[in-house]
Amino acid sequence: MSATASRPARPGTAGPGRFARPLLVAFLVAAAVDLAGLLAGLDAVHLVAKPLLMPLLAAYAAVRGGPRLLIAALLFGWGGDVFLLADNDLAFLLGMGSFAVGHVCYLTLFGRGRAGMARTRASLAAGIVYAVVLTVFLVLIWSDLPAELRVPVAGYSLLLTAMAWRAGVLGRYAAAGGALFLLSDALIATGIAEWPRLPAPDFWVMLTYIAAQLLLALGVLRAGRAGRS
Repeated sequence: MSATASRPARPGTAGPGRFARPLLVAFLVAAAVDLAGLLAGLDAVHLVAKPLLMPLLAAYAAVRGGPRLLIAALLFGWGGDVFLLADNDLAFLLGMGSFAVGHVCYLTLFGRGRAGMARTRASLAAGIVYAVVLTVFLVLIWSDLPAELRVPVAGYSLLLTAMAWRAGVLGRYAAAGGALFLLSDALIATGIAEWPRLPAPDFWVMLTYIAAQLLLALGVLRAGRAGRS
């Protein structure tokens, strides 16, 4: 066997991995188009671009050798994205349910991580902070939520907060992704409660959500690569 033949191929140069960069670029382009459409008030652009986001990111994670639970979490996020395109309570509940299953996938994945004592202490401290933030937020928003959505929103918020907290076991990327996911859904909740909102509120919701899913995916992929090394 020649020296050339025995040398392993670099990632992205052979096999499915060669599609990783084009898929990531396609995801970033779709994200930019979606955000630009929201800023311009072009609903048709958002309706086309938003459903493309998570399948592209899931495909990128797949060709990078990402775990199945990551792919599943992203695809359940896609289900939530599609349901939330419809503006009614049933679609909102179905979308929230799809996202909730994605968070369970993330939590299961994070539970497989390994952390040292220092990270465990930091994780416990972060957990206390998240618990306080969740409690204060729910107390403040509770009376302004529609009665039929209070319990589902509270249950979903608890699950999402747990996911955001546990994401920290995989490092800074995943931790930032979890925090941004929590922020994105908090912006949605304030809209449901009819609180004062930022200009172009849907833009900020999608910006934080897109960044959250990308950072979570990158965090999982980086952790997997470090583990294999």
